[in-house]
Amino acid sequence: MSEALANLSEYFPLIAVVGIVMGVAGWMFTTWLRVKNGYPLDGAWGQAIYPKNSDETMERVKLLTQENAQLRAELGSIKDRLATVERIVTDEAHSLNKEIESLRRPVN
Repeated sequence: MSEALANLSEYFPLIAVVGIVMGVAGWMFTTWLRVKNGYPLDGAWGQAIYPKNSDETMERVKLLTQENAQLRAELGSIKDRLATVERIVTDEAHSLNKEIESLRRPVN
């Protein structure tokens, strides 16, 4: 047992240095990811520090917001059409036939 501790104590400085280097590298990597993806950074007192916004970034956000609005409108119309198709598919054939025949008859 004491021999194992002696061997471990011999490598302890190396283990400590590797652990510290890995911790710093991990912190740098997560900070880089947060900056790259636009997440706020934390200051010394926990306050959010946002990266600088360039004109290109603001234009990109504006374009993405417009595209998002267009896609939401399109999704709404697709939902309406899907509801109509679901109603036709799940409706009894008899009532569907009655509706079709009522459309064929001339209205007086």
